[in-house]
Amino acid sequence: MTIEQKRLIVNSYKKIPLEQWGPYLSERQWGTVREDYGPYGDAWNYFPYDHAHCRQYQWGEDGLAGISDFFQNLCFGIALWNGKDKTLKERLFGLGNGQGNHGEDVKELYYHLDNIPSHFYMEYLYKYPQQAFPYQQLIQENKIRSKHEPEFEILDTGVFDNNEYFDVLVTYAKQNSTDIFIKIDVTNRFHKAADITVLPTLWFYNKWEDWDTKPDISLRSKNSVIATHPRLGDYYLYFRPANGNFLCRVER
Repeated sequence: MTIEQKRLIVNSYKKIPLEQWGPYLSERQWGTVREDYGPYGDAWNYFPYDHAHCRQYQWGEDGLAGISDFFQNLCFGIALWNGKDKTLKERLFGLGNGQGNHGEDVKELYYHLDNIPSHFYMEYLYKYPQQAFPYQQLIQENKIRSKHEPEFEILDTGVFDNNEYFDVLVTYAKQNSTDIFIKIDVTNRFHKAADITVLPTLWFYNKWEDWDTKPDISLRSKNSVIATHPRLGDYYLYFRPANGNFLCRVER
């Protein structure tokens, strides 16, 4: 019996038969029925992508290449900035049901490369343009196309021509269920140097309005923070930049 098989057997006897930490963080929470608390039952228009970076979610969170505990109390994800976009790249962009000529559709290049059932090892690859992300071009071109025409995809915009983009590879490897190593490798695929800002991000899902004790994230040193949560206890995030990649560690 392999180590992974043993982990799965242990999980099967738990009250919640899941590994405590895994890829439970949505890549797109905006526009979902869960977040439609408006009067007209129109989630796409009530909570579009443009609102996602400045509005509070009610029933979940989302993030890029992210993980969370199985109740999504504490979340980890990455944010990127190429110096040209108006907002950080924190979640996947897509078209709402009424915007795409074939309905809703994510307009990004991303790949789930590896994930074992217990989530002790995970890999995720995101391709981030060095030019400004073509949000409006994708919206406008798909708007004028009929359902009989092909979709206008991000590769059709030309933003990836000449390999002018970054490969952002995020790898998770656990030492145990609550001790997680995270490596963020950034590779410039263009032939010229280019700037990118990488922000490993730790945050709480806002469920504490009626709690006596609110969760808290505090700086411990220039390379570590402590996240204190009344249900989870204490978690520590350690981080270290190193030669084109970031090394992080989340542990209890």
